[in-house]
Amino acid sequence: MSRIRIYVQSLLIPLALGAVVGFVTMGSMDYDTLVKPPLSPPPILFPIAWSILYALMGLGYALIWDKTGEQREVNLIYYVQLGVNLLWPFAFFVLKWRLFAFIWLLLLDVLAAVMLAKFYKKYKLAGYLQIPYMAWVLFASYLNLGVYLLNK
Repeated sequence: MSRIRIYVQSLLIPLALGAVVGFVTMGSMDYDTLVKPPLSPPPILFPIAWSILYALMGLGYALIWDKTGEQREVNLIYYVQLGVNLLWPFAFFVLKWRLFAFIWLLLLDVLAAVMLAKFYKKYKLAGYLQIPYMAWVLFASYLNLGVYLLNK
């Protein structure tokens, strides 16, 4: 596969899937009506942050593929965590299962940490690019738990 195709594909997959999930769940988003914990960002920040994070995730994945070749174990953790990530809005916004969504995010915390470690082991820069994602997912866990506790 050409280098350009690796980077384009690796960037477009998470960005496009994130956009589709955002579009599909948009009508169910009730963030403005919820009691939120301290440090809750304004709603406009979420699509901006996720776009940046998906791009960094894709770039890290592309760097590994470009520098070391396709890696089965990297593919597995990358796509599993991406799938878990993309399913969270359905639990939180569509189904309104706030506690389940928090537990789902704890799973994502673990998967993101494993992904970061595997990326770092394969190609350090790819791992460093996942630090903002890891921080954001941990922050999202805090927000989700706060929303659950404040809106029971």
